[in-house]
Amino acid sequence: MATYLSDRFLTAFSMAFRLHGEQLRKASHTPYIAHLMTVASLVMENGGSEDQAIAALLHDAVEDAGGKDTLEIIRGEFGEYVADLVDGCTDSYTQPKQDWKPRKVAYLEKLKKASDDVKLISLADKVHNARSIVRDLHRTGDHTWDKFKGKKAGTVWYYHSLAKLFDDTPYTILQNELRNLVDEMQTLANLMENS
Repeated sequence: MATYLSDRFLTAFSMAFRLHGEQLRKASHTPYIAHLMTVASLVMENGGSEDQAIAALLHDAVEDAGGKDTLEIIRGEFGEYVADLVDGCTDSYTQPKQDWKPRKVAYLEKLKKASDDVKLISLADKVHNARSIVRDLHRTGDHTWDKFKGKKAGTVWYYHSLAKLFDDTPYTILQNELRNLVDEMQTLANLMENS
């Protein structure tokens, strides 16, 4: 089924740019908006609707740019469904964020109960994040882990947990890519540990 985009997508992109335009990705210094565009692209490439692509563009807005107030702005602009998708992808509503490990454990529990629509966006997000981690491991080696609050052990645990959780979703291509990336992440972590 083809996904056709309307002016709503452009409005969402403008909102994402306003909220994240000055942010950069950890370590790579790539504009953060590139991550949001990639996640939206992966969602559409895997059968997502325009609303799901809009939620993909805004999936970090609540967490990183305003909390529940931002969620209500999204609800007013794009409706309940998009707001619910964004909410389902959110692991923190306050700044500073809660401690890393309890937040990630809570998010994994939240994802277990989430709809397949939410899981599609979260899975696309995690695939792109895992790609970036693997790329950075090839580029900067063990120093890659320094940028993560969970460091090496926590980050690898989290991605293994995510890959296992996503095994029961209908998005086989993304599932397989995440599983392969997590395997490569683990292999590289082991090699660097033993070198």
